[in-house]
Amino acid sequence: MNDQDGTVFLIDDDPGVRDALTLLLSLKGLSTQPFATADSFIEAYRPERAGCVLTDLRMPGMTGLELQSALAARHIEVPLVVLTAHGDVATARAALKNGAFDFLEKPVDDAQLVEVLRNALRVDRERRAAVTARATTDRRIERLTKREREILELIAAGHQNREIARQLGISARTVEVHKARIMEKLECRSLAELMRANRPLS
Repeated sequence: MNDQDGTVFLIDDDPGVRDALTLLLSLKGLSTQPFATADSFIEAYRPERAGCVLTDLRMPGMTGLELQSALAARHIEVPLVVLTAHGDVATARAALKNGAFDFLEKPVDDAQLVEVLRNALRVDRERRAAVTARATTDRRIERLTKREREILELIAAGHQNREIARQLGISARTVEVHKARIMEKLECRSLAELMRANRPLS
């Protein structure tokens, strides 16, 4: 794994813990960037950087839960894993309810920690790939004429050519011609691809 696969942004106020975790993760092939406080991470983080957050819960200044709220307020989508020696059911429930990727208690098994972080990095890569694909599709959809967009929406709704022709007052042959142009502009090779292209990103 390398930097392109994502970075583990490690936040812990204990320098000994930061050093130990940084060493462990580097030995497992994970790129790590340590921070002593959540505030310093917020200041340094750039949303275009792929990765996940591994944060302590109780820290001077901003706590792990407050960091989670701060990221949400800034519309920053990054998987957040809480690692704490002060875990309790209520806190874990609050973190997970607010979208934490996982909640782990110290001492944590090394293999479990690495597996959770790799999964978090994978989820972040997949989300970024989906966003990029959606942006590419949106740019292609902008090339469509108004009539082509109408036809695309009807195709996506499951209507057959004859139904589309009847609704729009055109011939089925004209629908076929439009459909071919739509597929060309959206760079789709099949009807299934065309349906996916017009599906909203969840």
